[in-house]
Amino acid sequence: MKLQYPFLQLPLSFDANALAAEIGALGESVWRPHPQGFPGNSALPLIATNGDPGNDDVRGRMQPTPHLEKLPYLREVLGSLGAVFGRSRLMRLSGQAEVTPHVDIDYYWRDHIRVHVPIVTQPEVTFYCGSQQVHMAAGECWIFDTWSTHKVVNSAERARIHLVADTVGGAEFWQLVSRSRVPGHPAAWTPTRIAPGSTRPVLRIESTNVPTVMTPWELREQLTFILDETRPDPRIGQLHQLASGLGREWRALWALHGESENGWADYRALMSRFMRDIETTAQGLRLHNGVPVTNAILSLVSSVAVADDPAAIKADERSGVAV
Repeated sequence: MKLQYPFLQLPLSFDANALAAEIGALGESVWRPHPQGFPGNSALPLIATNGDPGNDDVRGRMQPTPHLEKLPYLREVLGSLGAVFGRSRLMRLSGQAEVTPHVDIDYYWRDHIRVHVPIVTQPEVTFYCGSQQVHMAAGECWIFDTWSTHKVVNSAERARIHLVADTVGGAEFWQLVSRSRVPGHPAAWTPTRIAPGSTRPVLRIESTNVPTVMTPWELREQLTFILDETRPDPRIGQLHQLASGLGREWRALWALHGESENGWADYRALMSRFMRDIETTAQGLRLHNGVPVTNAILSLVSSVAVADDPAAIKADERSGVAV
């Protein structure tokens, strides 16, 4: 999700040692290699599609995995955020390893914020986002602007472990965000300490996340967002005309079919024609974050406009690299 600032520290703190002990009791066998095989990256699934630790999809009903059921304090940490959670994991980054520079442009990340709670870390672990960098200390709570280029470097010998919780938010969560600290901006600010056993967490977890067919209203909003993020160019007017034409025709198909399978072929044909026009008109155009406009439209609109194919929904490709 695009944020106003590269980093925000939420007004909560946790007992990192207690979390580390709880996690350590699970052993090594519960950790899985990164789905795309990135060196030094591994994960322990906490919330997954149908509660299956082996399922890395971001589409479908999310449920706690058996691992999360064995982590009572970590459940308290999640509950204290007041959010509705999507896929969430413990993410481990080996010593002398990194999360390579990328921009999260997939559909999933348009509305999901990634919350980080460092559990095992060292001062040599640095998080970069845009032109800024921070060290997230153990027990703190952070969010960041995934729409900007970001990376993580662990130059220490020991591994880093973070709770990484994906969420679309919630009323209590946004209140926390409104009281967040911006690094480098002095303010009277004291986070609330959440100690083990201090709360009785009630976790709210996604049951719905991707429509079968994108509504005309979401289609319009996604395209407007992309065009607003495009670097100035004389061709932007043409892109707006193409987007408006797509929106009008999509609205007519929606009135005729809604999400019914009877209309899927018509939706796909319309989107294919639109993408051919876009690829010709927008060639070489980029967003302010460096991502090609065609890539953004493909990720946020075209690949999910008729999302009956679960394989089209990705969230770990690191394909939006801006270099």
